[in-house]
Order: sequence, then structure tokens, then C-alpha cells
Amino acid sequence: MRIVPAVDIRGGLCVNLVQGDYARETVFSEDPVPQALAWWRELGEGLVHIVDLDGAKAGRCCVASQLRAMAAAGVPFEVGGGIRNIETIRAIIEAGALRVILGTAAHRDPELLAAACAAFPGAIAVGIDARAGNVSLEGWTEDTTTDAVAFARTVEAAGAARIIYTDILSDGMMGGPNVEATAAVARAVSIPVTASGGVARLDDIRRLRAIETDGVDEVIIGRALYLGAFTIAEAKAAARGES
Repeated sequence: MRIVPAVDIRGGLCVNLVQGDYARETVFSEDPVPQALAWWRELGEGLVHIVDLDGAKAGRCCVASQLRAMAAAGVPFEVGGGIRNIETIRAIIEAGALRVILGTAAHRDPELLAAACAAFPGAIAVGIDARAGNVSLEGWTEDTTTDAVAFARTVEAAGAARIIYTDILSDGMMGGPNVEATAAVARAVSIPVTASGGVARLDDIRRLRAIETDGVDEVIIGRALYLGAFTIAEAKAAARGES
């Protein structure tokens, strides 16, 4: 299982939200670019997860300059938040992204999802953010009645290369991930799944490693790293089953 450190950007700052609530924000760095580079230097493999929180609300990419700076610094990354059309996807890939994550757009515009997957094979992931088992949209401000597991099957059929599953009620709470819900999504599809939300301690990584055989091969970690609950090296060791 791979460790994927998160860099969430809002107002040009590196921040973290609790349960996606913009009113419950902690600023961890004045500049997300050196933070992404620091995580990458510690990680030494894989990629860094970038979330454009302003873009998630605005419906457009708000972090293009930061993405170009990260690419220039040699940081491999994926990007999600506010991506609504092919032009934005292309621009983000041209800025250096290895993966582009569609969330709200994948749900609202299945034709866009299919077109994106065809135009950029292997580079399109779908972020499924769920509250109590149902998909949430627009930066977690709008809940739907769409079942997350059923939606996972839909996006796989459309050609998505990966699913990034976030349990909103776990995110930022430091109470542990929703392993059962993540496993249910992974078992429903054959594409790989990235777990996201709630990792607070090394035991949480070990619990997720137990469902790696179900198809969960990555885990995104944010707040726990910023708070110093453990290091990336310790997280990688736990993900390998070495501690």
C-alpha cells in the first residue's frame, strides 16, 4: 500500500478542513509549494494529492500557478477540485499532473467523464465523497441520494482508472478511517481504490492494509502528518507491514 500525503489549498495557503467544513479550517503553511516538495522529498515515490478547495466551490481551477511551480520543483502530483470540463483537465495535465480527479462533474456530467477517460486514458480518477453512504457534491456542500457503491460501478464502466473514496464524516476528525465502507466500494469494482479520510495513527494504516487484497492500494493522509502523529517513513513502514 502506498502513502499519499495531501496538500489542500485555499486562498493560496496550505490548509486542512474538518469534515469538509470551510468554517473549520486550520492553516498549516503559508505556501503549499514548499510543503508539497517537503512531503515528496520524504516520500521518495508515488505522488502528492493536491486539493483545490477554492476550485471545488468556484467550478474552475484556482491553483494553476502552484501546480506549475510544483512541477518545476519535480513534485509528481494528482489534482482534484472544481474540474468541470475537458479544457481544464487538459490544462492541469499540461501543468504537470499525473492524475486529474473528477468529483461533482463525474456525477453531473457522465458524458464528460466518458470523454475525459477516452482522451486521457489512465489519467482520470473519480473522487467519490460519501456522507452516510451517499455521494456528496460541490465541495461536500450538497448531498445526494446516490449510493456510493452503485456510483463506483458506474464510473468504472465509464473508463475511470481509479476511485478515490473519502468518508466525509471521518475526514479531518482524527478518529480513524471508515474501513468497512472503503472495502465495500473496492469490492464492487476491479479498478484500484485510494482510501481517504480519518487516518490518525499507524494502526489506521495497518487496518487499511488488511483490505489491500480488496483493491485498496493507496491511502491519502493529511492532518495526521501535519500534526506530527507519525512521520511519512513510519507510515510507509506500517503500509509495508514492517511495524
